[in-house]
Amino acid sequence: GHAKITIRLDDRGEVEDARLHVTELRGFEKFCEGRSFREMPVLTARICGICPVAHLLASARAGDALLAVEIPPAARLLREALALAQLVQSHALSFFHLSGPDLLLGFDAPEARRNLAGLADALPEVARDGIRLRRFGQEAIEAIAGRRIHPSWAIPGGVARPLAAEARDRILAAVPDALAIARRTLALWKRREPELADELRAFGDLPGLFLSLVREDGTAVFGEGRLRFVDELGAIVADGIDPSDWRAWIGETADPASYLKAPFFRPRGPARGAYRVGPLARLNAAARYGTPLADAEQAELREGARGAIRSTFLAHRVRLVEVIHALERIPALLEDPLALSPDVQASAGRNRRRGVGCVEAPRGTIFHDYEVDRDGLLTGVDLVVATGQNALAMNAAVAQIARRFVTAGRLDPGALNRIEGGIRAFDPCLSCATHAAGRMPLRIELRGPGGELLDLLERAP
Repeated sequence: GHAKITIRLDDRGEVEDARLHVTELRGFEKFCEGRSFREMPVLTARICGICPVAHLLASARAGDALLAVEIPPAARLLREALALAQLVQSHALSFFHLSGPDLLLGFDAPEARRNLAGLADALPEVARDGIRLRRFGQEAIEAIAGRRIHPSWAIPGGVARPLAAEARDRILAAVPDALAIARRTLALWKRREPELADELRAFGDLPGLFLSLVREDGTAVFGEGRLRFVDELGAIVADGIDPSDWRAWIGETADPASYLKAPFFRPRGPARGAYRVGPLARLNAAARYGTPLADAEQAELREGARGAIRSTFLAHRVRLVEVIHALERIPALLEDPLALSPDVQASAGRNRRRGVGCVEAPRGTIFHDYEVDRDGLLTGVDLVVATGQNALAMNAAVAQIARRFVTAGRLDPGALNRIEGGIRAFDPCLSCATHAAGRMPLRIELRGPGGELLDLLERAP
């Protein structure tokens, strides 16, 4: 996706504020009106080429609500397995291909070297591991849902077809190798992380709230759950929220300088209600992951922390922890006898006029909120995606990074790269396809206190 950043200086030449502007319009909320809600999973899966599964599942869950049905247990189990497979492929892409060159080669490495080819040259085994780990996720998605990208498998009322035994066995056979890759990559990153202490402090070390879905007992969940907000001290400020009631807790603001909606925690208002979603939010909100290796890593991260883990830079590490959790959890799901059950659909007609679907996408909590007429045709569509919910926090992170790295009233490539790296720590989908080339088309403007343009840097796609 395309983005612009404006950095404003005060009269002393110091950074006063910074803003991220998303300059593209997708329009899904409007052009889906008039379509049948049964079409929405396949339509909204096209929102994103990296996490189509998240939109597929959120839309299908909204459809479940419109049908007013309980989906069969086998369908619920398979949907969760698909969500976890997506988590593996998306986090692998984010860590190895998009952020890896900066993280493992250094933010000040020459630009000609700081890319995937440079990473493959310097650390060939790491680059190969990234390819293999992402391939596991893609092949697991294909085995479950029939296609790696834009599957049309989840439907209102369940899933389109059951899982074949041969497909299940292929996934299970590949898990040990994928888990070994994830564990050694995490060990590598934990050795490297202390060398980036400056970035750790400056890349989105922010106060504010965190939101994610959790189970009733507080365990992290990538299937169905309840909403929980925690604050920077780690205290729960709202819990057990039915996702269909999200509007009572989340407000939305429109920014005239960006196509990105900026949700906020309604009880605190727009000025104080910024919150974050995604891996860091899930780590902070959940009492546990519910699998032994991931739980041990969560405990290590929390050891010595005073409250929540605040630095968005640590999301890179948490993504690897979540991959490990997914690879622990997938076998437990697929080895359940229900995994091969042919009973995967509940049949019904439209029974409600409003349905909400909520899932944990790799980038964080997303909502699909549909209103339909008596024939099941959509009259209103509200899509609240993770990147939008992180918008206020991303603005604050960009300002924090600019104050640390923009000096002498000018921009330089190192500052641009760190600002981009700070945005990448959130792993955003600006047009829901940000990751396609692994290089964000970015324009940064440095403006004086009167709005005059002082400096400009652009990075083409």
